[in-house]
Order: sequence, then C-alpha cells, then structure tokens
Amino acid sequence: RLRAKLGYCRLLYGPKSKVFTGKHDSLMLERTLRPLLSIRYPEVRSNFFRTMATVNGVTDALDPANSSKNTLKLENTEKRDTLIALEKKYQARWQQNAVFNASAPTITEVPPGSCSSSDLRKKQPKHFGTFAYPYMNGRLHAGHSFTISKTEYAAGFARLQGKRVLLPLGYHCTGMPIKACADKLTDDVRKFGQNFERYVDETDGADEDAEAAPAPTQAETKEDITKFSSKKSKTAAKGVQLKYQFQIMLALGIPREEIHKFGDAKYWLKYFPPLCKEDMNNFGARVDWRRSFVTTDANPYYDTFVRWQMNRLYALKKVQFGSRYTIYSPKDGQPCMDHDRTEGEGIGPQEYTAMKLKVREWAPEAAQIIQGKISEAANIYFVPATLRPETMYGQTCCFVGPKINYGIFKTMEDEYYVITKRAAWNMAFQGIFFKNSDFPRHESELQPIAELMGSSVVGTLVNAPLSVHKNGVRILPMDTVSPTKGTGVVTSVPSDSPDDFATVTDLAKKADYYGVKKEWAELEIVPIVETPSYGNLAAPFLVKKMKINSPKDAKQLAEAKELAYKEGYYKGTMLVGDFKGEPVEAAKSKVKAALIRSGDAFDYAEPNGHVVSRSADECVVAYLGQWFLNYGENDPEWQNQVLDYVKNDMELYSSETKNGFEKNLEWLNRWACARTYGLGSKLPWDPKFLVESLSDSTIYMSYYTIAHLLHSDNFGTKPGLLDIKPSQMVDEVWDYIFCRQEFSEDLVKKSGISKADLDTMRREFEYWYPLDVRISGKDLIPNHLTFFLYVHLALFPREFWPRSIRANGHLMLNGEKMSKSKGNFLTLNDAITKYGADATRIALADAGDGVEDANFEEAVANQVILRMFTLKEWCEGVVKDTTLRNTSSSNSDDENLNLWDRLFLNEMHTLVHDTYTAYAATDYKVALKFALYDFTSARDFYRESLAAAAVPMSRPLLLTYIRLQALLITPIAPHWADYIWQEVLGEPDTVQNARWPEGVPQPDPALTAAFAYIRATASAITSAEGAQLKRKAKGKATRYNPDLPKRLTVYAAKGYPAWQERYVELVRGYFAEQRLEDKELSATVGKMGEGKKAMPFVQGLKRRLQGGEDARQVFERKLAFEEMEVLGQMLKGLRKTVAKCKGVEVVEVEEGGKTGT
Repeated sequence: RLRAKLGYCRLLYGPKSKVFTGKHDSLMLERTLRPLLSIRYPEVRSNFFRTMATVNGVTDALDPANSSKNTLKLENTEKRDTLIALEKKYQARWQQNAVFNASAPTITEVPPGSCSSSDLRKKQPKHFGTFAYPYMNGRLHAGHSFTISKTEYAAGFARLQGKRVLLPLGYHCTGMPIKACADKLTDDVRKFGQNFERYVDETDGADEDAEAAPAPTQAETKEDITKFSSKKSKTAAKGVQLKYQFQIMLALGIPREEIHKFGDAKYWLKYFPPLCKEDMNNFGARVDWRRSFVTTDANPYYDTFVRWQMNRLYALKKVQFGSRYTIYSPKDGQPCMDHDRTEGEGIGPQEYTAMKLKVREWAPEAAQIIQGKISEAANIYFVPATLRPETMYGQTCCFVGPKINYGIFKTMEDEYYVITKRAAWNMAFQGIFFKNSDFPRHESELQPIAELMGSSVVGTLVNAPLSVHKNGVRILPMDTVSPTKGTGVVTSVPSDSPDDFATVTDLAKKADYYGVKKEWAELEIVPIVETPSYGNLAAPFLVKKMKINSPKDAKQLAEAKELAYKEGYYKGTMLVGDFKGEPVEAAKSKVKAALIRSGDAFDYAEPNGHVVSRSADECVVAYLGQWFLNYGENDPEWQNQVLDYVKNDMELYSSETKNGFEKNLEWLNRWACARTYGLGSKLPWDPKFLVESLSDSTIYMSYYTIAHLLHSDNFGTKPGLLDIKPSQMVDEVWDYIFCRQEFSEDLVKKSGISKADLDTMRREFEYWYPLDVRISGKDLIPNHLTFFLYVHLALFPREFWPRSIRANGHLMLNGEKMSKSKGNFLTLNDAITKYGADATRIALADAGDGVEDANFEEAVANQVILRMFTLKEWCEGVVKDTTLRNTSSSNSDDENLNLWDRLFLNEMHTLVHDTYTAYAATDYKVALKFALYDFTSARDFYRESLAAAAVPMSRPLLLTYIRLQALLITPIAPHWADYIWQEVLGEPDTVQNARWPEGVPQPDPALTAAFAYIRATASAITSAEGAQLKRKAKGKATRYNPDLPKRLTVYAAKGYPAWQERYVELVRGYFAEQRLEDKELSATVGKMGEGKKAMPFVQGLKRRLQGGEDARQVFERKLAFEEMEVLGQMLKGLRKTVAKCKGVEVVEVEEGGKTGT
C-alpha cells in the first residue's frame, strides 16, 4: 500500500521521484512532499501522511530502545558507576564462594530416625521461600523484579536470623506460548527468508477510516451474578501492532541473523534461561543455582516428577474425564487455558439457556429472501440466549439488531436457527452443527443457508415457549443489540428487565418512526416474580423510580438491571408456572431443565469476554470430553479442606488476599489439565495429551528440594550429587521422598537406589518443607495459587502444607502503567544497568507492600545513588578520622557519654527493634524507612547537635552506627552493606553470613521522650519564625525583622495547668472501669465547663492509653526526663536555629504567670 501511494506520487511528480523505504527516508520524503501535496492534492496528502505515521510507528516499535524512551534520563553517572563496580565485585565473590548454596543437615550429622523432621527444623531453623518461576519467552521485566524483591528481602532477613535459607529458581517452559511462537517464526522464515530479507513494510489499513467502537448496548449481558469472576487480563498491546513474530523478536533485541533459530522450540529453552540467571545475579539475588531446571520432558527427571504427580492425583480420583464447557482454540484444536492466551486471561465460559422461538409467519421482506432456499415445511427458530429462563413466562416480543447480519444455519433435516455467525461458530463446537469428534478448524466450514439483515425480519411472528401470549410475539428492532454477545437475538421480558421495558415503551410511543405496529409493542405485561422491594413488576417500578425516560439512559438502566436481577434472584418468588410459590433461586434450574426436556431450549455457552490464543486465534467455547482436575463443588471434601485451611491456618498477610482466596475457592470449578499442542510432559495413562502449564506447576517447589541431587544442569543431561538416572525415579521413589510411604527393601530392588541415597533425598525434602512463604502477584490467586493449595493438600501429609502466601500488586513505573508502546517500560536488566542493583532494590522496597498496585519511581532510584555513595564516603571517612572522641565504650550507661551520645545510641536501639518488627511483618517499605532513612536521620541529628555544641563525635558510637547500618540494610541493599562490612569495618567474612545485632537493649523511655522533646522544640522555634516571615511577606503587621539581631526566649512551665487534674481523674475512673469508649465520657466532659480545651486533652489521654502506654506514666503526668536540664544542653544548638541569634534565654514559669526564673 505504501509502495502504491509512492508510485502514485511518481505519477504526480515524474518518473525520477524516488520510492523511499525506512524511517529516515520516509521523513525526507515527507519534508519534500508536504508543501506540494498541501497545495495540489489535499486528499492525497491526508492519506499519504497517515501512511507515513504508520511506517514510522512500526519502525519505532521494532527498536528495543524505544520501549524505555520516555523513562528518566541520567546525565552524570560517575557515582553510579562506582557503586556498580562494587556490586560486580561482590556478586562475583558470592558466586565464587557458593554463599547461597544451602543444604539440609546430612544423614551423617543427624541420622534418620534420631529425631522427627519437625524437631530437626526447630533445632536448626530454616527458611524456604519461592516466587513463581518465570516463563522463558523473554527477559525479566521490572514487574517480575517487584515480586522477586519480596522473596529476596525475606531471604536476606532470614539469613541474618541465623537460619539456613533456600531460595531456588527454575524456568517455566510448559504450554503453548513457546511452541506457538516457534511455529509462527517457522512460517515467517518460509515467507520471508532466513533473515527476513524478502519482507516489505506493510501498512494495511492506514488510509481507511477507523471504525468507531460501538457504544455499550442494552443487550450486553452482565455475567451471571451467582458466579465469582476475576476481573483481570493480560495487558493488551496498544499503539502499533507488530504483525509477525520476527518483528516481536527484533523488538526484544534479538539479532536478526539469530532469530530463525527460534523456529525450534528447544532453542528458547537454551537461550533465555542463561539471560534470566544473568539478570538475577546482577540483581544480587540469593539463589541456589544448583537446584535450577527447565520444565517439560526436556528434563527427564522433572518429567518423572510431573508424571508421578498426575498418577497420584488420578489414583485419588482428583483427575477425572468428562464432557464440559471449556475455552477452546479452533486453530490449535485444543482447550486454551489461562497461560495459553495473549488476551482474556481469567475469562471462562458463560452458560446460557438458548430458547427456540419457532417462526409462525415471516415478515414479507424476509419471506422473499428465503423463498426457494428452505422448505416451507421446515422448522425455523430464532434463538435468543438468556440467563433468566425462569422469566420466560413474561415474553412479549423478541429483539434483533436492525443493522446486524444474521444467518440461517441448518442443524438437522428440516430444522434451522436464525443467529449471528459468531454464535453459530460457537455452537459448532457444542454438538449443534458438527459432531464432537469432528470439530471444524476454519469458519469457512460453516456456511449459512441464507443471510438476512435484522431490519428484514422485523414483524415476523414467532412462538415464545412458556409465554402467556399463546398467539405468538413479534420480532422487533433494538438498535443496541450487540452482535458480539449472545446470539444477537434477545428475548424481551419487560416485567423484570428494565432494558426491555424502556425499549418496548419507546417502540410503542414511536411506532411509525421504527416502522412497527403499535400493538406489537403493547402486549400485556404480566407479573412473573414477586419481590419484597419492587413488587411484582420490578422493571416498571425501577424505571419509574429512577426516572428513566429512554433506552438511551444507559447508566441508569445498567444500575436498574443489576438491582432487578439481584432482588429477583435472591429474594424473588415465582408467581406463575409449574414452580409457582418457589423461590426464584430454586426454580431457575428447574425451569431450564423443563424447557430442555420439552425441546424448547438447549444449553449454549460462549467466552465471557474476548479470548485470543497464543496462536492468534479467537477462541470459542467447546463442549468436549477432556481430563480435568476436579476442583470445586464436585469434590466438596477437597474444596472444604482447602477452604478451612485458608480460613484458619494459613498466614496470608492481608484481608484482601484472604478474601480473594475464599471467593475463588467458592467459585472455582473443574479445570482442564491436559491438551494436545505445546510443550510439556505426557499424561501417563493417556499419552496423546500433555499436562497443561497451570497443572504441572502446582507443587514444583518440592522438586527444588532434591533437584541438585538428581542433575547438575537445567536439562538433566549431567548427573547430580547422587548419580541417579531418570529411569530409576519410579513413582514409589517419589512417594518415599515425599513421606507418603515408608521404606521397604522392595523399593531398593525396584529402583536400584540405595537406602542411603533415598534417605538423603527424603532428608532434603522433610527439612526444607513445608514451604515457608510463596510470594506472587495477586493476579495468580484465581488460578495458580489456588491450584497450588489444592494439590499440596491432596498429595502431602499435613506437616508439609504451605505455611504462608504473600500476594502483591502490580508494579507501575513513574506513576503510570508500564507500556512498551508508550516508552514507559523497563526490563530488570534495564533498571540494573541504569541505576545499579542496590538503588533498584531500594526503589523496589520503597514502591510499596500491599496488594494494591505499587509504584517504582525512577527519581527515587536516582536519588538513592547519591545517598548511598555519600554515605559510603562518610563511612570511609569516619574510620580514618583522627579528630573523633575516643570514648571508652558505646554503652549508654558509660559516664563518659554526654546527653547527645546517649540520645543517639538510644535512637539506634529503637530503630534496630523497629526494623526487625517491620522485616518480620514483610513491611519492607517501613523497614527501609527505619533501616536507612530514619537511621541516617538519627546520625544527622547527632552530628548537627554536637557540631553546634563544638564537641567531637564519639568514635565508638560512629563505628557502632556503621556496623548497625550495614546489618540493617543488608536484606535490601546487600552489595553496599558487604562493602562496608568487609572493606570499611574490616570483617573477614561476607555480611551475607552475618547475624542480626544481638543484645541490643530495649529503648530507654526517658531518652526516647527527651529525643522527641528536643526535635519538637526545635521544630516549634523554626515554625514560629517561619510564621512571622509569612506575615511579613503578606504585608501584615509584625515586630519581627529578619535583618536585625535576635534574642530567643524559651518559656518552660513548672507544672501542668490545674484544670487538667480534674480530667485526669475523670479518665482514670473510666479507664479503671474499661469504659473509655462510652459516649457518657464525652457528655460528662461537655458538662464540666472547659469543653473547648478539655475535649482535645481527654482525647489525647485516651489515645495514649489505647496505644499501650503505661497507665501510671499517663496519669502521674511526669516527664521522663529533666526538662530544664535538657533545655540547658540545647542552648548552643538552639542559637543556630534562628538567623542572627545573639543569645538564648530559658525561663521557668509558674502556672498563670508571665515571668519566671
């Protein structure tokens, strides 16, 4: 198309004009032709420049650098480069010294049977944490690193606690994505050559006016309110779409000459895992790489593990075979599960009741169209799909979209359905037009007998099953019927559907305008359901109450629809039919079953949203026989077991996560666990199927525990520490390892594995399990994380069930959703290259900890570089500083320490304890605040206070500070911490093996109070001066002159005001009676005369008591320190808080007095 347009330009401007290609040339052409086209051919101009924009957009999309073009640009990188050099040095040391390789106590150290596994874990504490292994179709991005960071911080903290820590990482390769991409590349190579040299830029559609997206329609059906659904999907690509797989690979930064190799799916498994490992090492991850592996049968050891897992689930009847609705890819010829999709993750089948409305009399135009194509004796049905079969007694008409194209499709001899082609394509996989054993692969295999515009069938008379109108109802127009939801045919029940009532009312008012007879829209509306809130005609009631005047009042109608549906379903009672008097909730399924038995309806399902497979195929819903894991209500014992564990025993860290699991467990149903296309392990008893990707990844964490004993490379081609062959890993061996059966000599004979080796593998499992924490994005709660719980509870003894799951939100970048097309995207490698590992890790910790979406601020990462570099240099300087005071110790009881020394030391003690609490609660943003920002702030306070007093700082105290600073920040910034630990403090071993500070005293309340008092007093003085400056700036009267010398006077009261004593005694009485929350307290305060000032005072006392402060201290109202003594120590420092201050006076005053001493 581009060449055609440029060719047209040649006709305009002569045969010597050049046909340009590529972004640079197109820009030259644009500059050359813009003035000419603007003057001579404006209609060519608009099309041409639209084409140029598309070409340039594709060129931009192919450039990997453009994915981050709108992120922060760094200028001076000298400090960053210094820190990165240190990081590389320590990363190399950690790997060289195998610092993160962790093993269970050997069977020689602790012989089997000498103590229970639980006792062993108590004697030698451990921490085993994992995150979801990444899929190997690209590099890790910043979103991955956010989840990884939580696991990392937890591992670092556990190491400081003296625990053995295991953090492994495997590589997920199972499923369709890799295979589908490889097949696409093979096709690209066939079309364009090995290096795609025959490819010519395509800009199809660049000059066509984009079709406007349809507005929301009344006919769009809300998902069934009785089902829980997960509102999530993968990010849809925006901006320029890359049509070919080789273009996507170019955008990933793969060299063009190497791309053809990815046509072999196995090459992906070799290419991306090393990059993942490189990124993780550059991040400073504490990973035991000995335990890595790729999934699928590419690793024969892992393959035996997956086969064992499926065999045992099958034996427990957790895997079954049956026919059910599932999302299906016609092109791939198999179910399309969540991880097999590029769009529509989390979307499932929506089941309907498809009604059969038999044609009694065609509208004239429609009769003419079908004449001679269909026998007059044939049964032809309009087929609306409904979620409310119980309301079919109230049908008064049936709607079609007048501008929608409908087909008449033959189902059997002399039976035809009038529906959209989209609906017919879905039905083709549900036994309607094709047998289940012979599904079509392409829509061309399903052709209608005739096609009709909706407008041509308006006025057709049809029978409506169950309707009280036995003489039939008419087909009427509704402009907002959706062709992409349901069948495109909508039955109308105006008694209970606000949409329908509003539409038939409008049709009756404007019958001539719509080309219908008024009486067609005025059939009697009869009561079907009695509701307590809206009577027996819910729709008319709500339309009137909400003042809905037109079918175009979409927002109000949507709200009314939801109210009517919920009220009718949960509280309604049937007024008509065979189930009169029954609750709607019970009658619904009975009415549907009766309709199907009578032949007036059938089951129909379609995706509850747009789903596209990895092979770019729009998916349908198929009803087919398949192997499925029997999750949900069909195995209530299993379901309740998991639900009870979630409610009562698991640590989930947030109520949102717990609620998400509970809702999902109540909703989740059977899950197809096998497919025929992709990569994976074969189903043992039915090898034509592969285990799908969400079903082979439920308990792989247990495989980590023994992977290094089986193999020493990702693919299992090199033996591990025990020199065991894959063929020896029979199911009974896995049973023994995972404590499902006890030892027998037959096991040795069958497997050829010695008892010592069997015990070694079992020891690794029973020591590391249970999994202490599983960290994952919240989007995996509806599938992976729930499956993870189901299968763990089914296969392992209770002792080894997972202890906790921590779900986090998604990661935004600079306050916006990450998007490659918008240039707001960072891979983990990008972030580390740009900011270094520690700055990236600190910014990730600062991003947030809850299940809500977090935000990675590049400005934070950039600021951290300066902070950590400056702090490093200061630490180095302290060690060399000869001017520091050499106090005898850093003990707060040391008489040689002055007030500022003791305050600083006490604040460090406080922050050590606060940081420990935050790390233990996995509140890493809070931990970072205490461990870095508040810790350096305490140092700054100490430094400034002593500088004002002209007293040198204490060397032992500063060395204590440096030591504590290194330890506290180790989980988050281990590279910086290790440099300080080894090279500044001269410690002989890595900080990764150090321990959390031991013997740190609890904070001294008196010093804590004094510290807060000093800061508050200094702040009050600067605030007072600032207020005077503001008054002066606004031209208000003030005696304050910033240019003149000043004198600062601090007034300190000798005691509290006498009036407060009465309220102290009042609160003391209520507190003793545990009645602080009584409204009577507030009423009593109001009657005592000083309500305006007394109420805030009483509220302050309440807050202190409810916050856990010692009641005696609250009621005795004594300062924990000598105020005048502290103020005396502050004098020199206070003088510096006010500009041009020539003196400071502290005056102690009596209550009510204006003078003092």
